[in-house]
Amino acid sequence: MDSIHIQGGIALQGKVRIQGSKNAALPVLAATLLTKERSFIRNCPKISDVYAMISLLKSLGCTVSWEEDGVYVDPSRVQCGEMGSEEVTGMRSSLCLLGALIGRCGRVVMEYPGGCVIGKRPIDLHLEALGKMGVSFREQEGRLCAEARRLRGARLRLPFPSVGATENVILAAALAEGETVLEGAALEPEIRALCGYLLSCGAQIEGVDTKRLVIRGGRRLYGSEYRIPADRIVAGTYLFACVGTGGEVFLEEAPWEDMTAVLETAESMGAKLCTEQDGIYLQAPRRPGAVERIQTSPYPGFPTDLQSAALAAAALGNGDSLILETIFENRFRTAEELRKMGAQLEETGTGRMLVHGVESLHGARVEAKELRGGAALVAAGLMARGETVVTGCRFIDRGYENICRDFRELGARVSCGTSRR
Repeated sequence: MDSIHIQGGIALQGKVRIQGSKNAALPVLAATLLTKERSFIRNCPKISDVYAMISLLKSLGCTVSWEEDGVYVDPSRVQCGEMGSEEVTGMRSSLCLLGALIGRCGRVVMEYPGGCVIGKRPIDLHLEALGKMGVSFREQEGRLCAEARRLRGARLRLPFPSVGATENVILAAALAEGETVLEGAALEPEIRALCGYLLSCGAQIEGVDTKRLVIRGGRRLYGSEYRIPADRIVAGTYLFACVGTGGEVFLEEAPWEDMTAVLETAESMGAKLCTEQDGIYLQAPRRPGAVERIQTSPYPGFPTDLQSAALAAAALGNGDSLILETIFENRFRTAEELRKMGAQLEETGTGRMLVHGVESLHGARVEAKELRGGAALVAAGLMARGETVVTGCRFIDRGYENICRDFRELGARVSCGTSRR
């Protein structure tokens, strides 16, 4: 998919099923390396980041096969060594293979991970934590080399609740000798998913859903079957698209229990919500209300991955809204594209965006520069009058199975095609 063409101005109506979570699937797929038996991962999203992870697993010797409801991974013939460069440099989440491969093989050589350009995203927290578990690091010809002659448990404290660092510690600790105690762990639901899979494989982990995790390693892990939870970020993207366009939608299987801060923000914009066992029903206001303050923060706060979608909806707000970005310094890159559509956005300081709501946006040609910002531009196109063309859609493919199909199911006029220059 090279571009997305949108005829906007139509209120969204209907029902759409929310796909499996990207941010849960990737570390769970990495965790399959810790066993020597086949696992079946259900509800695994068919997105480019997952395909890249599977390519990496295959390059390491795993046998992987897709079924209608998920993917089988057989890691019994893993060959320890170097990972392919293309998938690693294009996907930040490949970093979680570091902890898994150290646990399985005791050694790994990999390119420095890539992904979206939304901030510095240093890996120092990962390296420091794993270093205390007996892993030594060095750089060789621009590649990261990690080795642990004896991987051992340790008492660790993260100065910031990094999701990736928490995942790497869990993965390494599962097979390490002795007990690992991790203080300051991230609380994101994706951590719960990783622990859930490992527990189903026979791991011993205490403190799930708390900031203090205790992992008792050194036990043999077995293959298992596990279902990936629905993607709270995809659900939030579609929710804010509806808030901005008007209409009524049902987000089937949306994990509303993990979306409290998002739902509160939508309600402050005037949305009427009803959470049910199998999803979220949303009735949008005629025009979004202004929001006094939206501030991103680690879970359970408002997720940085939905800041751009909220920004798009707030652009149509009845008044001024303030958005504070505290996680990634480059998350406001979407603002310059939204301005092409008539949004009145004023950056009043580092990480501070004052949104002066306008009555309408107009269609324009805009470019996706990262995953979540790209999806927000599609949502903005739905809100705008006239035609919007979103290019750079390779970023959107990283996290959304088929964003055009999903919005068409809600009545939008959206098509995927080749960009015309």
